[in-house]
Amino acid sequence: MSARPLIPRRKLFGNPTYVGAKLSPDGRLLSWLAPVDGVLNVWVSPVDSIAAGQPVTRTRGRPINWQTWSPDGRYIMFLNDENGDENLHLFVVDPHTQELRDLTPFANVRALPTYWSHVVPDKIAVNLNDRDPRWHDTFLLDLASGERSLIWENRQEFDYVGLDWQLRPRHARSNAADGGTRLWRLEGGEATHWRDVPFEAYTSTRLWTFDAGCNHLHMSSSLEHDKSTLLRVDWWTGDERVLYQSDCADVTGAIFNTKTFEPEAVCIDPGRQEWTALTPAVASELDLIKRRLPDHAFYVESQSDDDRRWIVASHAPDQPVTYHLLDRDRQTIAELFTARPELRPYRLAPMQEIQGKSRDGLTLVSYLTLPADVEGDRPPQPLPMVLIVHGGPWGRDIYGYRRDHQWLADRGYAVLSVNYRGSTGFGKAFVAASEKEHARKMHYDLIDIVDWAIAEGIAQKDKVAIFGLSYGGLASFVGATFTPEVFCCSVPVVGISNLRTLLESMPPYWAGFAEFMYRSYGDPRTEEGRKLLAERSPINNVDNIKKPMLIFHGANDVRCKIAESDTIVAAMQAKNIPVTYIVYPDEGHGFQRPPNQLSHLAIAEAFFARHLGGACEPVGEDFKGSSHEVRAGADILSDLGVA
Repeated sequence: MSARPLIPRRKLFGNPTYVGAKLSPDGRLLSWLAPVDGVLNVWVSPVDSIAAGQPVTRTRGRPINWQTWSPDGRYIMFLNDENGDENLHLFVVDPHTQELRDLTPFANVRALPTYWSHVVPDKIAVNLNDRDPRWHDTFLLDLASGERSLIWENRQEFDYVGLDWQLRPRHARSNAADGGTRLWRLEGGEATHWRDVPFEAYTSTRLWTFDAGCNHLHMSSSLEHDKSTLLRVDWWTGDERVLYQSDCADVTGAIFNTKTFEPEAVCIDPGRQEWTALTPAVASELDLIKRRLPDHAFYVESQSDDDRRWIVASHAPDQPVTYHLLDRDRQTIAELFTARPELRPYRLAPMQEIQGKSRDGLTLVSYLTLPADVEGDRPPQPLPMVLIVHGGPWGRDIYGYRRDHQWLADRGYAVLSVNYRGSTGFGKAFVAASEKEHARKMHYDLIDIVDWAIAEGIAQKDKVAIFGLSYGGLASFVGATFTPEVFCCSVPVVGISNLRTLLESMPPYWAGFAEFMYRSYGDPRTEEGRKLLAERSPINNVDNIKKPMLIFHGANDVRCKIAESDTIVAAMQAKNIPVTYIVYPDEGHGFQRPPNQLSHLAIAEAFFARHLGGACEPVGEDFKGSSHEVRAGADILSDLGVA
């Protein structure tokens, strides 16, 4: 093991110093999130004087994780919930007077702001499920008065209602019986069926936004191709024009002109991010970014209304997210701040992109991080390894800064993340290949890349751990119950142990894609589906658990309810199988409060050190303010020197 000092957990996972920079519509002011008394709050400064920044909110308890300016520049909007229940409230604060108002002060209601722009500067569109918890109605919200007016009452059971820039309902999306989705045109208060999107194209076909004239709709579409294309649809004639297409990967993002709302650049990510200019108007900006920020992934976080100033957020494996001001008139790009300047004294590890293969021939884009002091792309001898499984499962891992990779690599481990089948961005066939393959081919993909790492001399065969959140938690439970010989320990976080109860207890507002979930996992409404779900559920394979397990859960999780962990812990205890179980009573699907994040990671670090043999930082102050409850296996705390 290296003798150099460990990177403190707090520097990797504590509050960022700065995060989420946004320009005011006139481009003169800058807002961001930074701590106030240990809680992320909104700060504001002139764009050319960050040092003059002052907090404009002083919330306590749960951190603010998203903020942006109102279209008229009078307010800053942000969302927050209580105790992780995901019933989000929409707040506004006046950056000059610091007057704070909750515009959706309703109990057990989820507020989702959806559309706003300079076209209608004094109002935004917001979705609320106060009439029926399953279905969101769409309202216009006057930010100054707080008055709301209904513009679409969703009695058609639409999953989503799309507006144009005049904030008029124009299209919608709903369940289809085959697990796909149905698209609808909305005109004059009436809904007319437009087209169907089959199951396999569900994740990669999405309606985006209209142009400023409200005549053309932009969308990503895999209806005619495996990889999604960027389309422009004439709303009146139905004519379609392909603006961008790649045979390598799905379209995953775009840069839009703030005046015309036309896309001017497009992004794909076949393994590393690639941007392409669609018009000469932004070619010089893309060239400038690529020249100044080589090897960085980036996105445009914010734009002024005149489109002459951009906030560009970039990151690289050894560089936390950093925010830059791009001045298009001067053709300059200047760093504003980085999220974690306190990491600059430390040597961070590089990341390798791996193009692996599944046993049935699929390409599995994966990412490997080795300790920073390893020279070259292979360690001199095999290392203990942690497999981190991403959630979703319809998400993906990317090349760039990963604080979990840096943390575990710094402790002496190889760290591996795999884009298993079902991961998005790689075409509809890759997603469709995951249908009803939980605890089968989706899991085999993970095993195949672990086997590759062992064969390459990267991983020590008897020292491989599996670790993940949400679907990654399910994968960790599956690793312990279906392939106990592969992993020496597992760490499921807000995971799933029973697929049937997952599907039967989904949040009410997931009703809009329930058919997709049933097609993907198995249908709990049928005998055949219930049999499949039981067969693939870790809870029914507890007898197979042979290796240590550390389980974390938030008591208020509405997605993967705490019963998912409670039941498997009880089953293990009934069979005298050792388990450590940590619950956070003030958290939901993931841990937001920094004290809880730090205690969670300190306990996980001690667990990995016990079973993999890596380094372990003393607990220090990392339990201070944490709400964690040790409901089983309290002996792990002795490894941290905590009684």
